[in-house]
Amino acid sequence: MAYATLNFEHPITGALKTAPVGFSWTTLLFGFIPALLRGHWVWAVFMAVLAFSTFGFSSFVFSFIYNKFYIKYLTGAGYKVTYSSQDPKFIASKLKLSLPMAQK
Repeated sequence: MAYATLNFEHPITGALKTAPVGFSWTTLLFGFIPALLRGHWVWAVFMAVLAFSTFGFSSFVFSFIYNKFYIKYLTGAGYKVTYSSQDPKFIASKLKLSLPMAQK
């Protein structure tokens, strides 16, 4: 189960997104469907192609890394962290990422 949750907000559009941090049970159980529902189209297609070509084994591999890819996608798209269920500096150090924080 994901050990933390990050809430993101886009500073221009005001769009809100929630990203779990850690192991992705939904990716393990449902493969590429969580990426599809999150609107992460490129990874959804990539994961679907790999899932069909590896008979679903790739879902096991992606369950360990997909949430980090989603967080990288959100920060690259300009989203900023508005809330974290744990210390954001701790999460950033575990992910080895720089998490942009929204100004309060």
